[in-house]
Amino acid sequence: PGDPEAGELGLAAVPGRQAAFRQGLEAAVHYARAVGCPRIHVMAGRVPLGTDRAAVAGEMETTFIENLRYTADLLSQEDMTGLLEPINNRITDPRYYLNTPHQAAAILEKVGRPNLKLQLDLFHCQIMDGNLSRNLETYFPLIGHIQIAQVPGRHEPDSPGELNFPYIFELLESLGYTGYVGCEYAPKGDTLEGLGWLRSYWESQGLQHGGTSKAAK
Repeated sequence: PGDPEAGELGLAAVPGRQAAFRQGLEAAVHYARAVGCPRIHVMAGRVPLGTDRAAVAGEMETTFIENLRYTADLLSQEDMTGLLEPINNRITDPRYYLNTPHQAAAILEKVGRPNLKLQLDLFHCQIMDGNLSRNLETYFPLIGHIQIAQVPGRHEPDSPGELNFPYIFELLESLGYTGYVGCEYAPKGDTLEGLGWLRSYWESQGLQHGGTSKAAK
């Protein structure tokens, strides 16, 4: 993430911070190797203070592509995948450079490395674009990780909000998604009590609590 005290939230697209980005990436690889995690979120970073987004967009994209190619080469040696996550600039972070799956997909196409993927957080995607079903179908070949939270409160998927998560989970299964779904939400209360949505999902799939098949018992 760079230096949070200096207002940074990632460095990969920030001009002039390439050396610090590489140092941070090497540290991330060290930790990922130690815990056996094959995926690393490569954070794009914020538009620098005092600059106009449109005026620096080209330079930031060039920096991003350069750093992503370096990342892909390094991660290929470790059999790891780099992930790009669009973060909405309407609620969460007005200055974040990477905002939509469309922007991320275009950059991934320009970089052209198979071990770089899209980290699609449905909270951010809904706020920026909506149209989740079509976006999941369109960008499915690029997706390396999914994250969820209800909109607009960013709480549990069964909390009041805009998104129909039982439908979304069925869609992911129909598309053949076999990866993890990261629960990037803030529980409204107790964490375990807030997992009622997961127990309901397991029951709908004929599974025991814990994800094991009843038939296997």
